[in-house]
Amino acid sequence: MIEIGKTLVSLDVVEKQFVCDLNACKGACCIHGDSGAPLEDGEEKILEEIYDDVEPYLTEKGKKAIKKYGKWLVDSDGDKVTPLVGGDKECAYTIFEDGIAFCGIEKAYRDGKVKWAKPVSCHLYPIRITNGKRNILVNYEKWDICKPACACGEKLQVPVYKFVKNALIRKFGKDWYQQLELAADYIESKK
Repeated sequence: MIEIGKTLVSLDVVEKQFVCDLNACKGACCIHGDSGAPLEDGEEKILEEIYDDVEPYLTEKGKKAIKKYGKWLVDSDGDKVTPLVGGDKECAYTIFEDGIAFCGIEKAYRDGKVKWAKPVSCHLYPIRITNGKRNILVNYEKWDICKPACACGEKLQVPVYKFVKNALIRKFGKDWYQQLELAADYIESKK
């Protein structure tokens, strides 16, 4: 583990390779899972505020799910999450272009309709954040649907932390990320 302030970063974050390959996985992380996208405190309020500007981007199924379940909900584990279509399918904010799943919120952001790109948990993926009693745990989540991303990352030699650089800076700040880079460089030099 790498300790930076109150965070503990798994070595997999710096040692494993990862680059999304949407042509191979078709955006499966927006479709599969036990629950919707995890939301940080305050992100549920943002969803409420931006929904009217995001709604035109969403599928009819997504809009119906949001109408039924709400713009966000609390799952069986007690976590705030985005709703799922049918309660167990893709995230209600998922859109499809050429057979590939994307985030409707992110599409609205790129079009300049909203100033929030998407939940930070989605931006960070494949990194998952867990709040421990004394530390924030930063872990690399291994998932079979991401095997193409692992292969692509290995081919391009891109470590997980570099793939999600902007998301890590969004979550923890530039100084934190620079400390992670220094730690990664040190670990690499010891191999």
